[in-house]
Amino acid sequence: MSAVNDTRGDFAVLLLTGIPGQEDMHLWISVPFCLMYVISIVGNSFILFIIKTDPSLHDPMYIFLSMLAITDLGLSLSTMPTTLGLFLFNTREISLDACFIQLFFIHLFSFTESAVLLLMAFDRFVAICNPLRYASILTLPRVAKMGLAFALRALAVIFPLPFLLKRYRFCQANILSHCYCLHQEVMKTACSDISVSIFYGLVFTIFTVWLDSVLILLSYVMILKTVLRIASHAERLRAMSTCVSHLSAVILFFTPVLGLAVIHRFGNSSTYLLQILIGYVYLVVPPLMNPIVYSVKSKHLRARIIRMLSK
Repeated sequence: MSAVNDTRGDFAVLLLTGIPGQEDMHLWISVPFCLMYVISIVGNSFILFIIKTDPSLHDPMYIFLSMLAITDLGLSLSTMPTTLGLFLFNTREISLDACFIQLFFIHLFSFTESAVLLLMAFDRFVAICNPLRYASILTLPRVAKMGLAFALRALAVIFPLPFLLKRYRFCQANILSHCYCLHQEVMKTACSDISVSIFYGLVFTIFTVWLDSVLILLSYVMILKTVLRIASHAERLRAMSTCVSHLSAVILFFTPVLGLAVIHRFGNSSTYLLQILIGYVYLVVPPLMNPIVYSVKSKHLRARIIRMLSK
């Protein structure tokens, strides 16, 4: 334990935490986590395979969906090793370098998913508010450039994080609240002045996740205004039904991520268990539910999946 409490640099380790007070149940808790990871990885991989092999699905909406599936796969693969390692084998220790690598990929894919959801909102906005120009606005080369630009934005924002953290001295009982590393938690375990990381973390959260959520909200305000101008009730329902899958994905992602950001900065000891639960929801539930929601709600995708399974 002295190696944990009085170390610095590459020799320091952090201690991961499962669900406090339920340590005896960790082996049983690992069963639903294993199922969720299997469903998430298989479901998102299957959607990618369907979209890649079916030329009729090579349009902007499904290209954006494939981007979402890639980010969901990245999130699942980033958290799975330490999560299952803790619940199955009680492996709590993680080195600082491994922790920095994990938090880099978690935040990279998380912020990329936020950007992809914004792109999908833009896709729905153009499809409903300006349908006649949809094909000319969202060409496949333009869609690819938009996706690459937002991926590079996430990379540029996240790239400094490990280097900022590596400057600090870690000499406390470095116990994290989850079974994976998040920037908000890791920086709080340092016994150095972390004001730079706090400021930088607040700035990049505001100009990525918070900004994306505001722009998505504005896009749906304009979509709603356009839909309400449609005379036919049936046509209004049909237009809004095309947004149900995306709205579900937005709610599944932004509700826990924004809630977790608020709790980490303004929470207290009474919100500790809530913070842990929201942390698991934030990184496990969206990759699990997104392929299910889109497979159920997208008629064309559902038809291709049924056709492939029937073979």
